[in-house]
Amino acid sequence: MSSEGENPWKNREIVSNAITLEGPLPLNLRAMTESDIRSQLATCIDPNTGRDFIKDKAVKRIAVDGSDVVVEIVVGYPAKSQHDGLRQLVTQHLRTMPGIGKVTVTVSHRIISHAVQRGVKLKPGIKNIIAVASGKGGVGKSTTAVNLALALAAEGANVGLLDADIYGPSQPQMLGISGRPESADGKTLEPMEAHGIQAMSIGFLIDTDTPMVWRGPMVTQALEQLLSDTNWRDLDFLVIDMPPGTGDIQLTLSQKVPVTGAVIVTTPQEIAVIDARKGLKMFDKVGIPIVGIVENMSTHVCSNCGHTEPIFGEGGGHAMCRDYNVPFLGGLPLDSKIRAQSDGGRPTVVVDPDGAVATTYKEIARKVAVFVAQKSEDHSAKFPAIKVVS
Repeated sequence: MSSEGENPWKNREIVSNAITLEGPLPLNLRAMTESDIRSQLATCIDPNTGRDFIKDKAVKRIAVDGSDVVVEIVVGYPAKSQHDGLRQLVTQHLRTMPGIGKVTVTVSHRIISHAVQRGVKLKPGIKNIIAVASGKGGVGKSTTAVNLALALAAEGANVGLLDADIYGPSQPQMLGISGRPESADGKTLEPMEAHGIQAMSIGFLIDTDTPMVWRGPMVTQALEQLLSDTNWRDLDFLVIDMPPGTGDIQLTLSQKVPVTGAVIVTTPQEIAVIDARKGLKMFDKVGIPIVGIVENMSTHVCSNCGHTEPIFGEGGGHAMCRDYNVPFLGGLPLDSKIRAQSDGGRPTVVVDPDGAVATTYKEIARKVAVFVAQKSEDHSAKFPAIKVVS
């Protein structure tokens, strides 16, 4: 017992109540690192791709200054309308980290060339080619092609449109283009332009009422010339409006043209679906990936009362997608406004960019672009040609 007034703790060992931490310090107790930010972004999902930004290789730069962070995101698909949303998504996701300070996120996009069918080389000035096809005519393929091209351009891509229907070219009318293309050297053609996209069609070279009475070899040669002899200027995407059927032009396209993917257009009607299936199988046999199915005329919209009715049946496009395990890109109504806008040379995406139909076209375009972005990169242009000299 200590005497009164004596310090009871004198000569005793004092034990601290400090906690011993095993492993790395919690983030709020240590300096933040680039690895911390990268780990956090690996759990942030891009709603357009369904994959995280690290897996998509979209994170191009991370800079950490104390607790402040700068992140640069570059997505592989045109997404001008999505930039603000993606910026907010990434910013909010990073702000959930303990000890985080100021967060600065930039979002942009960059389109690169992607793999095509084996043995076919890329065309100069064109990064990716999308074929829009159907097994038969009258299903709205050309309308889909022109609006797809315009929707990609609206999202910030450099886009061209090639009208490959030699017998029945319709894109000059749909784009509202008249006149003849220029040729500076007498050998190549300058693409025509309208609504921010480049375009080429046999319709620019002949009179409107002149029939193309040509046999197959002449038609395929004309297609090759329109594609190769046009001075396309740094296109991210060239959309090819294919003629109906599975004949000479389709075979030429699959054998000689570097196609990144094909979009199949049909209506819900079984007669149209039967032919669309043939078109899909043709591309599959020649090694061209199917991007997905677009179902035109899914419902009829009454111009008087707005009543909708599936006058061409239901479920044809969805059934194709289930049978062949390909994506359903979107369904579009049978609406007189779409027809009138196309006939007037001002397609829906241009004349009513914020309307419901234009929104659907833009969603389809985004799915197409994401499909392309997730394909393997084409490296053929990066390797030098090797010549063996004896």
